[in-house]
Amino acid sequence: MKWTVQRYVLREVVQTWLAVTGVLVAILVSNQLSRVLGQAAENQYGRGVVFDLIALGALMNLSVIVPVGLLLAVVLTLGRMYHDSEMAALQACGFGPSRLLAPLFCFAVIIALGLGWLVFVQVPRADGLVQLLRQSAIKEAQFGQLDAGRFRGFSGGDAVFYAEHVDQDGVLHNVFVQREVQQGRIEVALADSATYSKGNASGMHLVTLFNGRRYEGVPGQDDFRVIEFREHGIPIATPEDVRGPMDPDTKPTPELLGSSDPSDIAQLQFRASTPLMALVLTLIAVPLSKLRPRQGRYARVGFAIVLYFVYSMLLSGSKIWLEKNDLPPAIGVWWVHAAALGLGLYLLMRDARKA
Repeated sequence: MKWTVQRYVLREVVQTWLAVTGVLVAILVSNQLSRVLGQAAENQYGRGVVFDLIALGALMNLSVIVPVGLLLAVVLTLGRMYHDSEMAALQACGFGPSRLLAPLFCFAVIIALGLGWLVFVQVPRADGLVQLLRQSAIKEAQFGQLDAGRFRGFSGGDAVFYAEHVDQDGVLHNVFVQREVQQGRIEVALADSATYSKGNASGMHLVTLFNGRRYEGVPGQDDFRVIEFREHGIPIATPEDVRGPMDPDTKPTPELLGSSDPSDIAQLQFRASTPLMALVLTLIAVPLSKLRPRQGRYARVGFAIVLYFVYSMLLSGSKIWLEKNDLPPAIGVWWVHAAALGLGLYLLMRDARKA
């Protein structure tokens, strides 16, 4: 009977966890979709970049969703069993809630191992890819293929390009280019046609104008130079990638292990907190899910959500304090886990005394 009951409870918890996690992922993806689409509209991201950013963002946030999904799965499953008097029947047979800890903890260990691989390996890599994708998308949007029938700004607005139409060979016709060649000195070029080549190894883009006229001078003065040309190349330099010090969020875990920087220590401890949180929340969820007679099956869900948010905020606060050297690394974020573990053990012992 022991193994049958444990398999039954474990199956119910796993099914509930999959359902809850799936709902939370769907909510997360929908929120990310609206946020990324807003950024894409503002910065003119490509379609492929949008989908990549959403997928990477969902991967990064799985470390937040999975622990709370596990907590809610245990609370919902055991709460239903209390509400339907299944737990009362099991207790009458000498099978109390504490005996459910073994199968639930085995499942939590598997989840914790997966979370460890996620936060120590995949999340930093995904975070770095997100930053690179955003930089490349903004750069490509600014220096992508020139379109006909619309004005296009370059170099922070110092250069403006316009072409009336483009033929099947990609040649632009009736072209207008204005740019600032020196401080206050403007160059305006009109051409019958033009071609455009994207950046080469030097990072320089080139617009080549054919059969046109160039006007150069300072607006408001009468010393403009007028030059007719058959071919005139206008180089456009792409902006260099501005990269400051590497964000601790994107640093590989082996690099954090050998660092004495408070930010790196805080980041390493924060990464280790995710799998630890899954284990501690499972321990707390078993006594937390206990219902009094005539209580609704969802009565403990609100407590579970509040507990998770308090736990998460204390971890985030401790990480910040550790980064600022307000906490020694020996205490770091570990005191939060110790307090949560103490709460779980207290609830278990309290229920054991009442049994």
